[in-house]
Amino acid sequence: MSFTVESESVARSRRNRRAAITVAVIVALLFGVFYFAASYWNTPPTKSTPAAAASCTPSAGAIKPSQITVNVYNATKRNGLAGSTAKIVKDRGFVVGTVANDPLKKTITAPAEVRFGPAGEAASKVVLALVPGSVPVKDTRADASVDLVIGDAFTEVPTPTANPSASC
Repeated sequence: MSFTVESESVARSRRNRRAAITVAVIVALLFGVFYFAASYWNTPPTKSTPAAAASCTPSAGAIKPSQITVNVYNATKRNGLAGSTAKIVKDRGFVVGTVANDPLKKTITAPAEVRFGPAGEAASKVVLALVPGSVPVKDTRADASVDLVIGDAFTEVPTPTANPSASC
């Protein structure tokens, strides 16, 4: 049997190397845990089942889609989305104004954002019903036009199940 005797300097360098590898593995594990936690908290909520359509009857003073001018803007990176959505909006009886990319260049994570001024508040409720999950945003415009800004979570304008001009 033969024993190899290590010098103190060789043993110290081996311990230092082992400690460095252990620290690197721990740092890598911590990085992985923090990355997983951050991606978990930053993930948008999953789609839930759509809520039942509102079953309200329009009042005598309800605004009709033909009285509403809707500007359709695309805030996503999908080409042609504003144009195809504007065609559907027009087919629903709305007056389509401007069709373009979002002039504010905002990142919208919701399916849509409905922008309106004080004069278009009643009309915005009708446009909000077009895209479930859309978010209302009031601005300072003077006219009654309403902007429908398509966001990243947008999939389609669903077929109406209730009267779209009903404002509850």
